[in-house]
Amino acid sequence: MQTTIIPAFRKTADTFAPGAKTLPQRYFVSAEVFAQEQAAIFSARWVVVGHQSQIARPGDYFVQEVAGESLIITRDREATIRGFYNVCRHRGTRLCEEQSGHSSTIQCPYHAWTYGLDGKLVGAPHMDAAKGFKKADFSLHAVNLALWEGFIFMNLTDDPMPLEKWFAPLAGKFSQWNIPRLRSAKRIEYDVRANWKLIFENYSECYHCPGVHPMLSKVSPYDSAENDLTAGPFLGGFMKVNKGKSLTMSGNACALSVGDGNDLQHVFYYSIFPNMLLSMHPEYVMVHQLRPQSPERTLIQCDWFFHPDAAGVTEPSYNPDDAIEFWDMTNKQDWHVCELSQQGIASRAYQPGPYSPRESIPAAWDREYLRHMQ
Repeated sequence: MQTTIIPAFRKTADTFAPGAKTLPQRYFVSAEVFAQEQAAIFSARWVVVGHQSQIARPGDYFVQEVAGESLIITRDREATIRGFYNVCRHRGTRLCEEQSGHSSTIQCPYHAWTYGLDGKLVGAPHMDAAKGFKKADFSLHAVNLALWEGFIFMNLTDDPMPLEKWFAPLAGKFSQWNIPRLRSAKRIEYDVRANWKLIFENYSECYHCPGVHPMLSKVSPYDSAENDLTAGPFLGGFMKVNKGKSLTMSGNACALSVGDGNDLQHVFYYSIFPNMLLSMHPEYVMVHQLRPQSPERTLIQCDWFFHPDAAGVTEPSYNPDDAIEFWDMTNKQDWHVCELSQQGIASRAYQPGPYSPRESIPAAWDREYLRHMQ
């Protein structure tokens, strides 16, 4: 049943500043700027690393990289989600080589030091003969970890702002999508030869859609975008979807609705600084996680989340590939123009160009980025 937009999503005035221009060249090509970003942003802020459904059972784990650090995320015997540096306390050996798996312990492949899923050292061969050695002194180094809407965030600092305080402006905003309950039907990883900021800027406007995304523009008019978060680390809004249509290859809904009373005529797009893009459709949620590798290269993990009961016998129309193929096509169109942008910006002829009024969110994102860099 079609519903109207709830008050939390009503448009607020855009904060477009006339005369706003794109960032200078150094922000896209400089190794020094990239190193500063890793220190000032990715090593200092809450960064999304995954979703709780990736480690559904005690003993499940996966490995993710943040600011050059390999991190282990696991669910312990009491079902608590924990995060640790992927470093043995003996001689520093990398512990987990596989990107994901299931195990009752974490064991070093070098000298078999063994840790419980809570990080405590439980086995260290022949160390009982070492004078003064205590297992309790050699637990794995923990990393700050917290959940927001079912997504796992990590922070490498010693005393970060509590995650609930960081996300306070979004409290309850996305609850109707029931995101913590959703399950990923597919993950595609993209290796994009473009700076990570270009990915954010591209995601944050549809000025480019008529020429770059003809199929998307037929279903969701490019000029229908309205923004309700226009400043700060959380930016975005919604776009209209033609009546009776969905963002799929067939144009039809591909699954059971992910929430109760969802608005069927809009899709919501939000960027979560510094590495998350959150796209919420009536019947699925798409999430991009960005992993900057160098000034000219970004790895992107894209997941499509569906209602956990969507594949049940009561939902014969479940066809996640209909949405996945649509957005895989659209993603690749975006990555192509981002790579073209990277190539052009690297030229000696590049100069910062003016943003149009339809690019108020990229301009606002640049301001937030510069604030963190300072």
